[in-house]
Amino acid sequence: QVQLVESGGGLVQPGGSLRLSCAFSGSIFRIYTLGWYRQAPGKQRDLVAGITSGGSTNYADSVKGRFTISRDNAKNMVYLQMNSLKPEDTAVYYCNANLQAFMAEAKHYWGQGTQVTVSS
Repeated sequence: QVQLVESGGGLVQPGGSLRLSCAFSGSIFRIYTLGWYRQAPGKQRDLVAGITSGGSTNYADSVKGRFTISRDNAKNMVYLQMNSLKPEDTAVYYCNANLQAFMAEAKHYWGQGTQVTVSS
């Protein structure tokens, strides 16, 4: 059983910062790509940032220069540092891991989501 648990969401004023964390646990054999997605009300879930096992990163154009994704393989954690937040960043943020559990095929796992609200 693999679990992903996000934390760090909340209410922040425009221009502020938040750091999201995602802890993954369970019988994990190998971790491939990790990512953060977000979904605003009435919209589809979109990729915000991703990071490969080798550390290569990619970002949505809307967050480039403001958000930074990082991972700590030893702690089975992935982070999203969000700076210069804007009201349009308001959404539920989801952690995603493409990983292989022991005695299983590789597949994508999702966290439960954490709400980020940017408002004055």
